[in-house]
Amino acid sequence: MNALLDELNWRGFVAQSTDADALASHLDAGPVTSYVGFDPTAASLHIGHLMQLLLARRLQEAGHRPILLVGGATGMIGDPKMTGERVMNQVNVVAEWAERLRSQVSKYVSFEGSNAAIVENNFNWMSQMSALDFLRDVGKHFSVNRMLARDVVARRLNDGISFTEFSYVLLQSLDYLELYRKYGATLQTGAQDQWGNITAGIDFIRRTEGATAHGLVTPLLTKADGTKFGKTETGTVWIDPELTSAFAFHQFWLNAEDAKVIDYLKIFSWRSHDEIEQLALETKEAPHKRAAQRALADDVTDLVHGKAEREAAELAGKALFGRGDLTALPESTVNAVMSELGAVEITRRDGQLPLVSDALAASGVVNSKSAGRRAIAEGGAYVNNQKVTDAEARLSEDDLLGGRWALLRRGKRTVGSVKILG
Repeated sequence: MNALLDELNWRGFVAQSTDADALASHLDAGPVTSYVGFDPTAASLHIGHLMQLLLARRLQEAGHRPILLVGGATGMIGDPKMTGERVMNQVNVVAEWAERLRSQVSKYVSFEGSNAAIVENNFNWMSQMSALDFLRDVGKHFSVNRMLARDVVARRLNDGISFTEFSYVLLQSLDYLELYRKYGATLQTGAQDQWGNITAGIDFIRRTEGATAHGLVTPLLTKADGTKFGKTETGTVWIDPELTSAFAFHQFWLNAEDAKVIDYLKIFSWRSHDEIEQLALETKEAPHKRAAQRALADDVTDLVHGKAEREAAELAGKALFGRGDLTALPESTVNAVMSELGAVEITRRDGQLPLVSDALAASGVVNSKSAGRRAIAEGGAYVNNQKVTDAEARLSEDDLLGGRWALLRRGKRTVGSVKILG
């Protein structure tokens, strides 16, 4: 077995591949040019896509050349879902998202050296092809019978599937052939749900070029209960800081389940076998210390947001529960923390700020204004980590972080926030 494949298998990157021995020999004979594609179906990639980006990076670090393909054309169509037709986004929106994805994917690979990465957009060749050319040069090589037998198509037949989505596999196969001809790409990677598209492209290259190509797919990441990884109560965890802040991103990884955290570490960090095995032992013997979660959160946040943003996110997490100075945090981090807490908006009345007890109740930290006054009287109420002792105290201008936010806390763990308007 190839050393790289051994490492990828140990880390959990391999769910399925074409002939493993042939792929190992191909990698040994390298360097190999591989590609992975990302359709712009949103303004950002999410952490499910991050696994694919890190696989491309690992291939490059092993001496191979990665191509990151942005689907400016395929993103206008959409890979068929198991249920329901995709909504087609406007052409200009897809083009804008494609450019955003180009910038995002470029962060994770190197563009220097003999195996410098390549970023492509399939709109460049698909937009030049006529419908007649597509039917003659591509459609001719695909059996409708085999296309109907594909799992996603078979599941959709009763409810209906458009010709547009039905034809998606031809477009992705054309990508593989184009990248084979232009750059010599002979390995396509992707998530497990792309296996049918990948093998179709491999067969297309065999039929048209008489050449051998390969495929490797990663498992679909899930939580311990089998639900989709990367989804939270507030939505998807994006890699764009404008959509998911460094604070929220870091917190997401800190909350990884004990049953899955080591799996995530193997995939998303560059820690050694020994380091990961030590963290696995610590998780088993002292799960309350959450050593593996902290290592995971730090590593992935460093990778996606940078060390400075991660350190600010850590400080924010500590300050949230009274172990740090909120006023020392960057304004962007304060904004992210307050937004993540779901800050409740309160309007000044006659120019006055609300009573602390009212703010405690409004933020959800206590059930009522009277409960807020009791919490203050009992010494368990805090504004920006400063204890409040006067039950009739009001928030002051000095209490407003960034001129508009206040963090409310009862006891050690119950926190909320308010945003002052006016």
